[in-house]
Amino acid sequence: MTLSVLVPSSLVREAEDKREATRKLGYVARAATVFRADRLIVFPDREGERRWGRKFVETVLRYAVTPPYLRKEVWGHRDELEYVGVLPPLLVSSTTGSESDDSGSLQQGIVTEVGPDGRVRVNCGMQHPISLYTPSDMMVKEGERVAIRISSREPVRARIVDEPVPGFDVSRMDLEEALGRADAGITIATSRFGESLTVPKLADLSPRIEREGATVVFGSPGRGLPDILGIDAEEVTVEPSDGPGFDLWLNTIPRQGSEVVRTEEAMFASLASLTLTE
Repeated sequence: MTLSVLVPSSLVREAEDKREATRKLGYVARAATVFRADRLIVFPDREGERRWGRKFVETVLRYAVTPPYLRKEVWGHRDELEYVGVLPPLLVSSTTGSESDDSGSLQQGIVTEVGPDGRVRVNCGMQHPISLYTPSDMMVKEGERVAIRISSREPVRARIVDEPVPGFDVSRMDLEEALGRADAGITIATSRFGESLTVPKLADLSPRIEREGATVVFGSPGRGLPDILGIDAEEVTVEPSDGPGFDLWLNTIPRQGSEVVRTEEAMFASLASLTLTE
């Protein structure tokens, strides 16, 4: 199953300052991590952006998912990262295995130097960058992030593997393009105007998501998906002829007790239900 989560570039439009905007993005990154999203995609909502728009949102989210031991080398100093000290740690679970079968733990590394004969130097959280061979069917370049399988640290036994790196990928993509991906699975728009998510509905939906994967799309504070897409909120179940279509419009918090559910709150509530297994 592949899980893609989409948030708009207007995600932090209501934040009073950069510190609050950064903290909010930290909780968005936490939700994507907790529910094992494969990718977090930022789609444009330029009309809804205010002081902190697409560049800020993308930069902070990319920083958040970067392992702490790589952050200084990858990011250096940027204005967008002034308050990253308030970001909650993601503590991404690594894929672990036993040393006897040479599987080891999987973590992220960054290529610092490309040498001859297929060897590269990689910073992967060791005391110093280590020299490794790249698999014959892989091409890597300086600055690229790669997955490292570490079976021993003393002595060092590690190898580069052609696998997704731990955590999720952050990217920028138009909504139509994201919904049209070959691995998009079931496309779900979250909205208080959608069909209520009930126990029978979830019982039917969960096996499909587990089998096909899902793309779940969220709106921003004070500007839900109908507003962003420019469609009538009363007709969200009807595919607009001039906009992207979804397989489902779901109200994942049908007993909403607050007038406004923040995006990060909606992510936790929605993904908790939609990622349930049989």
